Parts: sequence; structure tokens; C-alpha cells
Amino acid sequence: MAGERAPGEPGAGLEAASIATVARLAPGHGVPLLRDLALLAETQPPAPPVSWTDANAIDLAACLAARARRDALDGGMNLITRHFEGGRLTRPGTLSSGVRSQLYASAGEYCSAIGWPQMGARFSVQALLFADTLSLRYRALSLAALAHALNGEYQSAESDIATAEELFGNEGWPHEETDYLLLLAHAYVAAARIDVPRLRSASTRMAKARSDDPHTAFSADAMDAVAEMLSGDFAAGRAGSRRLLGGTLRHSSHRMVRHSLVCATSDLLVAQGEHRQALAMLEPYESPEGHSICFSMQRAAALLHLGRERDLLNETEACAASGTDHCLRTLIPVLTRRALALNRLGHPRRARDTMEAALLLIARTGLPAAPFLMLPRHETQVLVDIAMDGHDELLAVAPALRAALAHAALPDSERVATAASASLTPSERALASLLATPVSLAEIARERRVSLNTVKSHVRSIYHKLDVRTRAEAVERLTRLER
Repeated sequence: MAGERAPGEPGAGLEAASIATVARLAPGHGVPLLRDLALLAETQPPAPPVSWTDANAIDLAACLAARARRDALDGGMNLITRHFEGGRLTRPGTLSSGVRSQLYASAGEYCSAIGWPQMGARFSVQALLFADTLSLRYRALSLAALAHALNGEYQSAESDIATAEELFGNEGWPHEETDYLLLLAHAYVAAARIDVPRLRSASTRMAKARSDDPHTAFSADAMDAVAEMLSGDFAAGRAGSRRLLGGTLRHSSHRMVRHSLVCATSDLLVAQGEHRQALAMLEPYESPEGHSICFSMQRAAALLHLGRERDLLNETEACAASGTDHCLRTLIPVLTRRALALNRLGHPRRARDTMEAALLLIARTGLPAAPFLMLPRHETQVLVDIAMDGHDELLAVAPALRAALAHAALPDSERVATAASASLTPSERALASLLATPVSLAEIARERRVSLNTVKSHVRSIYHKLDVRTRAEAVERLTRLER
């Protein structure tokens, strides 16, 4: 009809932008126009209708997808709960299968973007159920892949990825129409397995597919920075992170990617012994709904290495108590770090039970290495062996668990390794690791939130067990014994 815009053609109307955008969310019709996404992301979301029709469902699907892709997430979960309950529409309607699939897929994409991958996965099931074309099936599979990867369900994510990639290849769609969510899923699985080549491949594919989209460019560059960190080139990774997080590029980026890069950078600081700087970096951040990014988990790594076990437990208490409401991908590292803290504080049974729960989740979600990142290797291995003892399910995957631990955990510092051989208590081992630093005993007391007399008492015990009289002698002995 004259005056109407075909999908993808220039036009100013919201209705035209909605129709064009939804038509291009699945492959086969091009990709959504950036200006349409920008326009839709700035508009007021539609109110729940009395009865759903294809027309108002398309408006909401376009709005949710645009907000996810332009990082307009200020509505949080309220934008979902006003229209859906338990993954289903709260109002009746007569929707065609294709439009219903698009609406559920857009809702799932928005949920994943705000940090609630559990609900994103739930919507993906509905989107897949109503997909009546191969292109809609591909979109639903891409959403499922990302939601499962974000939630730490890597076996499910790998299956979704493989099916979606096969479908895309068989249909011969242009590479520019590769789903951004699918490439993100590749990246999160690769990072969890510390698979640097796969992470770089996802970055390259993303940059080629959406060369004109600054949000996608930021994500591709962030993947490269994380790949540098995981490959051991800390200087390059840190420089890349600083450029992205400190530059104007961050204003055209997706929150989940920005926050993931913050977390990776804090891990890097911990690996380099800059624990206080890691805490300072994380201080302004709060975890989003669903905890697909969990800053309490990130802080726990630094607190563990600072010997602040009680602070670690306090920081992660709500996460441990949240159960199924917490993202699995970030809950598992919370449990491993809490287990070590409990063991250091003299609660061996609770430590064993907590580590056992973490190991079972690791075994059942695809044996990722990431939950062992930033943990002291020897100390963790001892507790892992205790937790696996007599447990048939864990013993069956023991070689894979040990390989993941060896791949991801930090080598024990010479001070910690020697302290263990000197039969120091867990608290004394943590304190011993600080003796070679320029930090004073008074500063250590403030950092650990204990009295100076308590720190001095622990130091005297360390000196006695190492058979030395001064701090310098203790450091020299620890270093010599390690050699």
C-alpha cells in the first residue's frame, strides 16, 4: 500500500519501526535497523491490552527486543511482570503461532539482558514451542543457548548451540544475520571452560557480523580483552579492559558485557596480588536481578586472599541462602569460596558439605573450570579430595574435576605452600601470605577487622612454628623452604 514502509525501509512511524524490527529479529529478512531500535528503546512500553492481538503483541515484542539491544533496562523486571506471570501472558488473546513465538523470544532476550537467565530460559521453551518456521526456531534456540550459558548449564547450552549452528548452516542464511545471542553463548561457554581459541573465534565472528553496531563492537572487543587475560597476557588484557571501561565506548554497550568485563578485570587484579584494588574496583557495583553477574562472588575472591574469611561469609550469606533464585553460574563459585573460608575458620564439616554441593553442581552442569578461578590450588585440592571421598558420583568424574582445578586455580604462593607444611592453622596460613608484603601488622588488623593484639598473637604462633624470631626471618625461611 502506498505510504507504508516495507520491513527495513526508511520511515519514522513507531508502528512501521515495530513491524520492521520484528520481521528482522529472525534470519532471512536482514537485521533490525539501528535507528529503529533506538526509536523503540526510547518509547513508553505498551500497556497490557484487554485482549492480545498480533498487532499489540508485535509492538511489545519490538519494544522488549529494542530495550535489550540498546541497553535500555531501567524498567527491570517490572516490564516483564506487568505482562507475564510464570512465563505466560496474564491476559487472554488470539495470537498466531509465529507472533507468539516472537513475543516470548523477545521477553526472554530482555530477561537475559537484565540478569535473569533462569526466566530467559523459561521463555525460550515457549518461543521454541510456538516457532512455526525454521528462522523462528533458530531465534528461539539462540536465546536458549545464551540463557543456559548465563545460568551455567553448559551441557544444555552446547546442545542448543550445536542445533542452532547446524540449522543456520543448512539454511544458508547470510553470516550478517548470525544471532548476537548465539555468539554471546559461545563466549560465555568458552570463558567458563577457559577456551581461549573459541573465545577469540566468537569475537571475530561477532565483529564481522555487525561491523556497524557499536554495542556489538564493544562486546567483541571485551571478548578479546578477556581472551588476553585468560591466555596469560595480563598487560594486554588490563589495557584492553581499561580502554573499554574507561572510554566513551562504554556508553554504547550491553550491561551484561560491561559487568562481565569488570568481573574479569577484578579476577586479574586478584591473580596479580592486588586484592585491595580489586575490592575498590568492585565497590560501586550491585548485582542485578537474578545474579547472572554476582559482585558478592567477585568480592569473595579478594576477601579470601586477604584472609578476611568472616567478611567473605557475610558478603555471600544472602547468595548462599537464595537457593534456586540465584544464577547457577555464579552460585557455584560462591559455594567453593565459602567452603574454603569455613575450613579456615575451623568448621570442617560445613566446609566439606559446602564443597560437596559445589562439586555436584559442577559435575552436573558440564564440568566448567571457572568455579575454581582465583582459588589457591593446594588448599582447594585438599578440600576437594575430602569432599569427593566416598561419593560415587563425584569419584566417577574425579579426573575431570582435578583437571579443571589444575587449569583454573592460582598456584599456591610460596608463603602459603610452606605454611601448610609448617602445620599452620588456616587463619595463620592466610596471615603468613601477608608477611612478605609491606603491609604493617596494624594495617592487617584493620583489614581483617580484628584487634592488633590478635594479629600479634597469630604472628607469634607463626614464628614459633617456623622456628624464627623476626618477620624478615619468617619470610626468608618460607622462601627458602619453598625452593
